[in-house]
Amino acid sequence: MQGKSILRELMAENGDWDAPLPSEMEESWTLWKDSLKELSNLTIPRAYAEISPSTTTKKELLVFSDASTKAIAAVAYLRVTDAARNCEVGFVLGKAKLAPRPDQTIPRLELSAAVLAVELADLLTDELGFEIDYTAFYTDSKVVLGYIHNETRRFYVYVANRVTRIRKSSQPSQWHYVPSSQNPADHATRSVPAYQLPLSNWLTGPDFMLQDQSPSNDSFELVEPCTDSDVRPQVSTLKTTISTKQLGSDRFNKFSTWKSLKRAVSRLLHVIHNFKSLPSKINHCRGWHYCETGLTVDESNQAQNIIIQAVQQDVYAKELKCVQKHDKLPRTSPLMNLDPYLDENGLLRVGGRICDSNLTPGEKNPLIVPGQHHIAALLIKHYHEQTRHQGRLFTEGAVRSAGWWIVGGKRKVSTIIYHCVTCKRLRAPMSTQKMSNLPPDRLTTDPPFTNVGLDVFGPWFVSSQRTRGSIIQNKRWAVLFTCLSIRAVHIEVIESLDTSSFVNAFRRFLAVRGPVKSVRFDRGTNFVSACKELKIPSNLDNTAVQTYLKDHGCTWTFNPPHASHFGGSWERMIGLARKILDTMFFQLKTTKLTHEVLVTFMAEVAAIINARPLVPVSSDPSDPFTLTPATLITQKVTPLKAPVGNFTASDLYKHQWRQVQHLSNTFWDRWKKEFLPTLQPRRKWHSSQLNVSVGSVVILKDSQIPRNEWPLARVTQVFPSKDGKVRSVELRVVRSDDTKVLTRPISEIVPLIIS
Repeated sequence: MQGKSILRELMAENGDWDAPLPSEMEESWTLWKDSLKELSNLTIPRAYAEISPSTTTKKELLVFSDASTKAIAAVAYLRVTDAARNCEVGFVLGKAKLAPRPDQTIPRLELSAAVLAVELADLLTDELGFEIDYTAFYTDSKVVLGYIHNETRRFYVYVANRVTRIRKSSQPSQWHYVPSSQNPADHATRSVPAYQLPLSNWLTGPDFMLQDQSPSNDSFELVEPCTDSDVRPQVSTLKTTISTKQLGSDRFNKFSTWKSLKRAVSRLLHVIHNFKSLPSKINHCRGWHYCETGLTVDESNQAQNIIIQAVQQDVYAKELKCVQKHDKLPRTSPLMNLDPYLDENGLLRVGGRICDSNLTPGEKNPLIVPGQHHIAALLIKHYHEQTRHQGRLFTEGAVRSAGWWIVGGKRKVSTIIYHCVTCKRLRAPMSTQKMSNLPPDRLTTDPPFTNVGLDVFGPWFVSSQRTRGSIIQNKRWAVLFTCLSIRAVHIEVIESLDTSSFVNAFRRFLAVRGPVKSVRFDRGTNFVSACKELKIPSNLDNTAVQTYLKDHGCTWTFNPPHASHFGGSWERMIGLARKILDTMFFQLKTTKLTHEVLVTFMAEVAAIINARPLVPVSSDPSDPFTLTPATLITQKVTPLKAPVGNFTASDLYKHQWRQVQHLSNTFWDRWKKEFLPTLQPRRKWHSSQLNVSVGSVVILKDSQIPRNEWPLARVTQVFPSKDGKVRSVELRVVRSDDTKVLTRPISEIVPLIIS
């Protein structure tokens, strides 16, 4: 092949056979001619294989192809396998050609080499004296493999003809990929010297052929078809089939307002009229265009008639045929009671018995519109906006006055108003959810004040110092601790709402009532700061809470901000305390209140609240015991005086523990039988509501501004309870100046668009 290449170059430069060789080519020619002497040492076995043909079970022909800028080549090998699965490979035939001129791309040359391979296989199939069981082809070009396996794209003539020739003699499943390092046809395209030919795999083939295994049936895709110049560009052909001559009302579903639908149909009519009209100097509207001069009233009315006609033909086709033929309507028809007739435009109108009234023609014989159609929703929304989002009666009256009769209109109007975002923003109630189950700390029989809820109320003005001519007054607040199980209270007076005052009050409470297991309260700033001061986690992180429980045995639970109803058990106690204090202040007959008097009042308030009956007082004279929180706290049923007599130290505790234990058992037994069942029913919020989901758009309640100025917010996270109901959410509120992330109960939001 090297000699042919040299000869082509010589003929290209000088076509005269008798001309002497150029000096620069003479050396190459001499080296090639001398290398031919090494061919005398080259031996090729005459037999293809040493295995007898009678013992072979499978005969396969393996053909390899390759190409370069100088030549294309193909080489074939015969692989035989006997009954013992012994495999031998023999060289059959090799062929090489100079690359065609003018110069072609490498993918085209590789494709030409593949054509040479199938021609070689056809020749050997005809000339060999035995039948070939299977023929396999190998190439190191994935572009060519993509051409051969292609089923979706088309090629230009050069590639198309050669792919057709290849697929005429072979199937795509017969073509496989081989790396260039293992392709023996590569030697024929790169000029191997004669002395190196026995050292190459040209005569023996690659090593993998000695393995008795079938090649894998891989499928190859086109390599970068968008940039391949031999692949035709993909052209899409669209076919439109008109199933009916009618307009079809399904297209109207793409419009969101009645005005936009009428405007679109009016512009189409305007274009149609100008296509039909003769050209004139005055009329500049020709062809498809957007008219700048505006649309006429006649075009708008005609567009309305076309829309209603399309809707009636789709929904009331049977009724139209009956009315046209003057037949009776079916009894199941929704228009049976409307006595419909066709007007001059072919539209169904309500007949009725008020034709001689002084009403407008539209009110006497309104157009019939099906209530379940999208057009009915567009009309109701249109007149609902005209009535400035008033109720169902206003909207329905506006629709009827405009000359429309919507079948099932009352229900449709109610549905549209129910889903109206503007009406929700102006008048929708706050979200609610079914009342949740009571937490476990309200249902346990632990000692008093083991599980508490607390809050701060006040302030009150107290006289702290007298000066010349005036009295200095300071504010005082009170921290109310409520036992969640027996509903007892403990009140501590504080001087300010800062962290230190609250911490001191909490420490006094622990000193008097003992340690607590859990504390519940809202997210007041003083509480959050106190938690930081006491190194108590103010969030609900499980790891942090478990760590604190292990170290201190106390759980602090925060309710969502603005969710006072989450702590109803202690908020109710604050209401009782205020009522009692109002009576005390009224009876005090003076406005001069000192700190000592306020502390005394708070102690008396706590005593009065703790002495209240938890259940209705029994009228049975044999049951004088009243179930009150003070019974368990003071271990005293009635305020009796101490017994008279001399008692020693041994008598002091002789039977006291039995009395205390009996009183405690009596209290908890009646607490379970009489008080606990009163907590069973749900006083309100009885039904389950749809949970607010992430991504929903809501408005956030703000008591400081009017409702129409409440900010919009998006739900970013929900916090479901144990029963799966969402009662608090995280909101992202975007205001004019910044964006905030807030946690609020659902009673503070109004859902507008549910995700």
